[in-house]
Amino acid sequence: MLLLFCLAYVVPGFVGREPWKNADIAGFGQMFELARGASSWMAPTLLGQPPEFGALLPYWLGAWAIQLAPSWVPADLAVRLPFVLLLALTLVATWHGVYHLARSRQAQPVPFAFGGEADPADYARAMADGGLLALIACLGLAQLSHETTPSLAQVGFTALCFYAIAALQWRPLEGALGLALGLPCLALSGAPAMALLFGAGILAIAMLDRDARSDASQTAPWKTAAIMVAALLVTAALAWKLDLLHWRLGESGRARDWRSLGRLMLWFTWPAWPLALWTLWRWRRQLTSRHVAIPLWFVLVAVVTTWVTPSSERSLLLALPALAALAAFSLPTLGRSVAALIDWFTLLFFSGCALVIWVVWVSMQTGVPAKPAANVAKLAPGFEPSFSVLAFSAALAATAAWAWLVRWRTGRHRVVIWKSLVLPAGGAALCWLLLMTLWLPVLDYARSYAPVVSGVKRHMTQPGCVEIFGLSRAQIAAFAYHGQMDLRHASRLGSCPWLIAAAQLQPAMTVGLDMRHWQLVSSVRRPADANDNVLLYQKVR
Repeated sequence: MLLLFCLAYVVPGFVGREPWKNADIAGFGQMFELARGASSWMAPTLLGQPPEFGALLPYWLGAWAIQLAPSWVPADLAVRLPFVLLLALTLVATWHGVYHLARSRQAQPVPFAFGGEADPADYARAMADGGLLALIACLGLAQLSHETTPSLAQVGFTALCFYAIAALQWRPLEGALGLALGLPCLALSGAPAMALLFGAGILAIAMLDRDARSDASQTAPWKTAAIMVAALLVTAALAWKLDLLHWRLGESGRARDWRSLGRLMLWFTWPAWPLALWTLWRWRRQLTSRHVAIPLWFVLVAVVTTWVTPSSERSLLLALPALAALAAFSLPTLGRSVAALIDWFTLLFFSGCALVIWVVWVSMQTGVPAKPAANVAKLAPGFEPSFSVLAFSAALAATAAWAWLVRWRTGRHRVVIWKSLVLPAGGAALCWLLLMTLWLPVLDYARSYAPVVSGVKRHMTQPGCVEIFGLSRAQIAAFAYHGQMDLRHASRLGSCPWLIAAAQLQPAMTVGLDMRHWQLVSSVRRPADANDNVLLYQKVR
């Protein structure tokens, strides 16, 4: 059932939709350029523009997927296949990482005087289930983990490093292979500094690990240190050789405001963060134990990076696997009143969200009640609702599963240690699935550039060669893929019969271009955002 639950969380969002703005379609554009040979593999560009995220491996994976996919598979679907595997890697590595941390002697419950305590392996499995549920329950994971961007590769390889370090004492070969793969791949995914910091901090923790010194069945500390030093040296050499180490500070070098960071962490990491804080309080006398120190170091590195870099949400994404592990270790000491409070809040919040999603969908389909449909028409003018039997069936099945889960949680059954996290994880998965089925057509219409491209092509007799002025990476990728246009940067005299320009930069066009050669054909509005309007010009003969 846990595997089916993970499948229901992973697949929606990857299948049946267009690339969305901004990072999703911009990343896809870089991969599409590589796949068709229009860009250098060692320096990916999109019409000469470097990617927003300085990474290599995620773009390679997407480009290879496009090249290997059959011709009948659309490129935007083929490019998502490796990212589906990366999200699956995140979930699997988090489960196994928590499992091996829970096998540590100091993480195990105190044996009873006359026996009868939980079996160590069964206890570790239950804790791993709780860690996986805590990860899925995090609100910030849903959208960013279903995009074709380096962020998903970073969190996937971070989870792999987390698992490798946790398993190194128990499975030295698997742990060594995980580190040898995880740290360099994390560096190639755009986070070389974080990879080195993760490894250096865990190296110090491994040398001070009391569990490793007191348990003869585990790998000796010096062997662990040797493996980690080797992985760190390989990662550092790779980052230096490929010139990947670039420190990027946000907001002109100033650290982000604590209040904005607090607001971000409050919703992005809910409900893992209060449980993680409870773990740190209850285990405050054992902060150097590996089951607390290892995930705590991962969280601290990610939070500090979030504070000083511009891509705050994507940096904080890397903290979620370790934060979920800390949340799992709060479960043995969680009181009944706290567990009941989490259950009731989760039940009301996610049931209310699901009800809103259903009401709006019914309103779009039938016009009753009228106000939600009117709001949708106002926010997405021109959208025409459609009905899908498959999407409706999936949404109905998910809602029925939620009702069964609530009934199971409130009924009398055998007590399980992860019971406090089953409703948060189930509610997050339910709302995500409902959004990706019932609301997918309107979200596609509002967040995709396909309507803009179609509007532009309606006014063009022969798209062919098109010059662009002031378009973003996402817009360039959209016109190149959806419109199948041969895009070129605008020249002063104009070498193509058509010109597409960003509407907000119209005053700057008179300085950079000779507008006597161009005649305005149409202004095409993006349905959900007037700031993304584009202007179509035709060259005057």
